[in-house]
Amino acid sequence: MTAIKPPTALPHSVLELPEMREALAAHDFGTVFQLARQEGGISYSKIAAECGIKPERVGALARGQGRVESYAKIAAIADALRVPGSLVGLAARPWETSGQESIKRRDALQAAGALGLAASLPDILAPSAPRRIGSSTVARLRERAARLRRLDDVLGGGDTYRVYVSEYQETKRTLRTAITSEGITRDLLALLAEQAQQAGWAAFDGGRAREATTLYRESQSAAAEAGAGDLARNALAFLAYQATDVDPRVAAGIAARSCQAISEETPATVRALLWERCAWACAVAGEAGATERALGAAREALAAADAGEPQPDWSSWVDQAELDIMAGRCWTTLRRPLRAVPLLVRALADFDDAHARDKALYSTWLAEAYATAGEVEEAVTVTVRAAELADGVASTRPRRRIGHVVSTLVTEYPSVPAVVELVERVN
Repeated sequence: MTAIKPPTALPHSVLELPEMREALAAHDFGTVFQLARQEGGISYSKIAAECGIKPERVGALARGQGRVESYAKIAAIADALRVPGSLVGLAARPWETSGQESIKRRDALQAAGALGLAASLPDILAPSAPRRIGSSTVARLRERAARLRRLDDVLGGGDTYRVYVSEYQETKRTLRTAITSEGITRDLLALLAEQAQQAGWAAFDGGRAREATTLYRESQSAAAEAGAGDLARNALAFLAYQATDVDPRVAAGIAARSCQAISEETPATVRALLWERCAWACAVAGEAGATERALGAAREALAAADAGEPQPDWSSWVDQAELDIMAGRCWTTLRRPLRAVPLLVRALADFDDAHARDKALYSTWLAEAYATAGEVEEAVTVTVRAAELADGVASTRPRRRIGHVVSTLVTEYPSVPAVVELVERVN
C-alpha cells in the first residue's frame, strides 16, 4: 500500500536541484524552505503546519536567522517534505519503505556516508563482531569512531548520546567474545577508552552528569589497561572539566595531574588540549597566574607542532582558534574583559553557524565579557544571537550559559532598556 504524500512533499525535480542537495546536507533548512517555495510552490504556512514549526520561525529560518539542530525536528522536516533520510544524515524514514518511494537501505547508507555521517544510527549500522579480530578490523573500527566523532560538530549530546553509548557497548561485547591476540586486545581497550570519552562528552553535553562521570572513569581504567597514557590523561582532563561545576579547586588539582606526565613524546595537539583544559580549571578556581602559565604551555605546544607529525583524531581539532576561544573564556571568567574580548571576537568571526551549539556557547562568554566591561548594548546583541543559534540544539550548556548572562545583566543593569527588552525576548 502506497503511503499518502503530505501537501508539502517536494517534487522530484526540486529535490534533485544541486543547491537543494547541498542545503539538505548542511542542515541549512532556511535555504531548503526558500527553494521549496520558489521552485516547488509550497508556501511557508503549509511548511509550518506540516513540520510543526511556528510560521514566524519558518520565515526567520528562510531569512537566515537561526538553525535547526534537534534530531526530532530534522526528522519531522524530512517527513513533511518527503526528503529521504540519507540526504540529511538520518536512517531511512518509515515512509521510504512503501510503494514507489521505497529506497533500499544499502543505497541510503551509501548516501549517508557521502555526507560524512555514515554509521550515524547504531541499530542499523553497528557492525557485528567477527569471531577472530585482527589489525584490519581494529583499523576499520577506528575509522568508524573518527567518522562518528564528526557528529558532535553539528549535533548536541541529547541527539548523539545513544549513538556513542551503543558503539562503546559494542566494543565491550567484542572484547568479551572475540578471539584476539594480546596486542589486538590492547588496541581494542584503547578504542574503548576513546569511545567512552566520546559517550561521556555527549552525556555531559546532554545534561547527564552522572553517566558522564561513570564513562570518564571507565575510559581512564580502559586506557590504563591498554597502556594508552595520553588517553588516560585525557580522561582525567574530562573529569576535571566536569568537576569545575562542582568544586573548582578539586577540578584544578585533577587537571594539574592530567598534565604531570606530558613529555616531548606527547603529540602536540594532545599537549595543547591537556594544558588548555588545565587553564580552564585554574580560571574557574580563580587562579590567574596558573591560568596564564597553562595557556602559555598550550600555545607553545601547538606552535611546536610538526606538520608531518601524526596526531590522534580525538585531539586533531585543537587549533589556534580553539586556543583563542579557551583563552577568551578564561579571561572572561577572571573578569579581564580587555584581554578576553579581542580573542573571542577574532575566533568567532570565522566560526561557521553550522556549529550552532559551540558558537552559541562561546558567544555567551563574549557577551559576559562585554557586560563586565560595561558595554551593555553589545552584551545584549551577542546574547540575542546566542539564543537564536541555541534554539533547537539538543544541549543543556548553551541554555544554561545564556541564563547566566541574562541573570548577570538583570542584576547589574536592571533599568537599561536593552536589558529589559532582552528579558522579554528570551523568556
